[in-house]
Amino acid sequence: MAATASVTLASPASMVILALDLGQRTGWALRQSSGVITSGSNEFRPGRFEGAGMAFLRFGRWLDEMRSFAPLEAIAFEEVRAHKGTLAAQVYGGFAAHLTAWCERQSVPYLGVPVATIKRHATGKGNAPKEDVIAAMRARGHAPKDDNEADALAILDWAISGNIGDRR
Repeated sequence: MAATASVTLASPASMVILALDLGQRTGWALRQSSGVITSGSNEFRPGRFEGAGMAFLRFGRWLDEMRSFAPLEAIAFEEVRAHKGTLAAQVYGGFAAHLTAWCERQSVPYLGVPVATIKRHATGKGNAPKEDVIAAMRARGHAPKDDNEADALAILDWAISGNIGDRR
């Protein structure tokens, strides 16, 4: 899947960056222009009597809300190249497609970052387990509530460590 824009971004320390761990439970981390980092995870799973497309509609509305909260200048997301099952691949592909189409419509540069790159940056091991990524983000002063939020924080840390935006 070629869900990565071929964009090289260099930026000042004040660049607003959103990092995402895509899925029905999407982890997110946002660096605002002030340098303040906020993070969390959002559930986009469709309800019992809703079609599968509702997850993507909710995700699009959430992206619109994030953009109204902070003028997004770049989005980095976890680029998953292998999935454990067909459903996981379909869900990820749907979120990646909606994200990249949204970015194109909004003229927001985006970049997919391979899982091993993120884990190696956060822990020193490209195949680190989820618990190690959570521990690494806690060691950096964050308090992720789940592995999705920890992954998004790791992506953001990777991005602002000179890969997309400079550290303050």
